[in-house]
Amino acid sequence: MVEPAPNSSLNIALIGTRGVPARYGGFETAVEEIGRRLVDRGHRVIVFCRKPGDGSAPLGQYYDMDLVTLPAMPRKSLETLSHTTLSVLHRSLGRTDAAIVFNAANSPLLPVLRARGIPTATHVDGIEWRRAKWQGAGRRYYRLAESLAVKLSDALIADARGIAEYYRDEFGAQTRQLAYGAPIIDSPASDKIAEQGLTPRGFHLVVARFEPENHVLEIVKGYSNSRAKLPLVVVGSAPYAGEYTRRIHRAADATRVRFLGGVWDQDLLDQLYANSASYLHGHSVGGTNPSLLRAAGAGASVIAKDVVFNSEVLGGCGLLFTDTADVASAIEEIEAHPDQARARGDRLRTEIARYSWETVTDGYEELLHDLARIGPTPLRSHPSGRRSGGGR
Repeated sequence: MVEPAPNSSLNIALIGTRGVPARYGGFETAVEEIGRRLVDRGHRVIVFCRKPGDGSAPLGQYYDMDLVTLPAMPRKSLETLSHTTLSVLHRSLGRTDAAIVFNAANSPLLPVLRARGIPTATHVDGIEWRRAKWQGAGRRYYRLAESLAVKLSDALIADARGIAEYYRDEFGAQTRQLAYGAPIIDSPASDKIAEQGLTPRGFHLVVARFEPENHVLEIVKGYSNSRAKLPLVVVGSAPYAGEYTRRIHRAADATRVRFLGGVWDQDLLDQLYANSASYLHGHSVGGTNPSLLRAAGAGASVIAKDVVFNSEVLGGCGLLFTDTADVASAIEEIEAHPDQARARGDRLRTEIARYSWETVTDGYEELLHDLARIGPTPLRSHPSGRRSGGGR
């Protein structure tokens, strides 16, 4: 491989997500925001995409990124790995200088990229095996995948300090800490929330997939046990967790809790964040969460689960909870002192500017140049992938 000059253009592959346009989660948003900025800086970016779920025709380009759309097995446990398998074998990778693989679950396919001479960083995401939905074989697979990512990747990307510390303590592995960006909303509109029958600062908000580690049930219980006057608006769903969804609905005060289901209109979501009296965030295992960053950039008054990932983002500009009683008291405090809540949200929006997509892209660009310059590193120089035992 000919080493590129430090500021030369690169052929970059982004692998392992649903692709762009971003319609789903944090990885897809990161690929879109980072990929298009890398193109603006003169690089060629290939994004591997899954077929659109709405039946629309796949795109060939998006923001001048080249898109390669490939099928995936329509089964939750195999969808990601089957799509990534086709991606790493695809002929379009022939001129790739460096690749980013998103999700440690894809790590068993890293040897294919090594065999093709492509230096690769793995974005490890959160600590997936701790999610309640993974039991038995699923949990064992995710633990193995973490070990393989450590052993086989030329570099690791962590999106939060807590994730970086986990890989350091558990595997003795160093990571590049590269977070997500936070869009800043200074003058929010309210026309779309008006269509939903909502008014500015007239509701509390939670946006999350209905999964136990996102603590939607505890938030709904805490709110329903509170003396809150403003309604709670719940955005989200869980196609694979019917019983958990039923428990959330049973816990809700039917007169005060309103379920909107999944909302894919980003303008409506931004208006919900920016016009909420409070935003409640229960995510606990996934690292830096894009929904929390979006709420912070909208100036929402945040009440978050007390875990290291959320505390890192809030930096003291929000309230934390550990149980349903904390949720109830925090909501009541915000309704009793709305001016103080608004001031916390304004401070958080100012502070969250440190999560800039331009700065994030700087970090990715530097990493990609390092990968292209050094090439695939010998496995003997990598951490072993053996655990210390501290993460059990």
